[in-house]
Order: sequence, then C-alpha cells, then structure tokens
Amino acid sequence: MYLLKKKWILLTILILIPLGISTKFYHGIASSWVNNSLGDVIYVIFWSLLFSLVFPNTNPRKIAIIVFLITSLIEIMQLWHPPFLELIRSNFIGRSFLGTSFCWLDFFHYFIGLILSFGIFHLQRKFETANDLEL
Repeated sequence: MYLLKKKWILLTILILIPLGISTKFYHGIASSWVNNSLGDVIYVIFWSLLFSLVFPNTNPRKIAIIVFLITSLIEIMQLWHPPFLELIRSNFIGRSFLGTSFCWLDFFHYFIGLILSFGIFHLQRKFETANDLEL
C-alpha cells in the first residue's frame, strides 16, 4: 500500500510543478491574482506533499503546518533586502522560492494551501482505508 501512496504523491507533485510555474506566465482572466496568489496556494501544497514523501513516518498534517509556518517566515523575510538575498532573488528560481515583495494577503493564500493540503491528506487516508477494506 505504501508504494501506491508514494506513486500517488509523486504524480501529484509532477502535476503541481508545471501548474505552479505556469501561474507566473498566465495572461488570461484574473491574471494578476493567478500570477501573484494562486502560486502561493500551490506552493504550500507542493512542499507539503514533497515533505510527506521524504518523511513518510511523520504526520502529514504536522508537515503541512510546518510548511505553512516556514512559508509565512519566508514571506516576512521579503521585508528584508540584504545583498545576498537580492542576489538570490535576481533570477526566476530565486524569485519563485523567496518572493520579492511582502504582501499581507499572501498569508491568506498560504492558509488556503494549508487547508487544501489537509484535504488532500484526508482524501488520501480515506482512499487507503477503502483499499484496505477491499483486500
């Protein structure tokens, strides 16, 4: 069963990577929100799933909370602009991981990512329980 869970998480991560990157290049309806906020939601879900894959014996809800807290700390760090952070932020990958400007509203989107992560982990647990009953 663990192998199925691992494959499901890996598949979801592989879907989230291009989806998250594409939010930075989207130019359609609500593009400002997609470019600046939807990526925040995906960011928390991605890291929660990745760390649950790396640390399979850790409670996934605990992982999601830790990811939310670290993401919030990174948001606060956007108020700080020392040369070494500005160097990291000077390219797409650095901007994607650390952001460039502080926004209070981002905490709301990180929280939505946390709630959706809880939902994903809950559905995953229900799916595992249903499969265990069939066996």
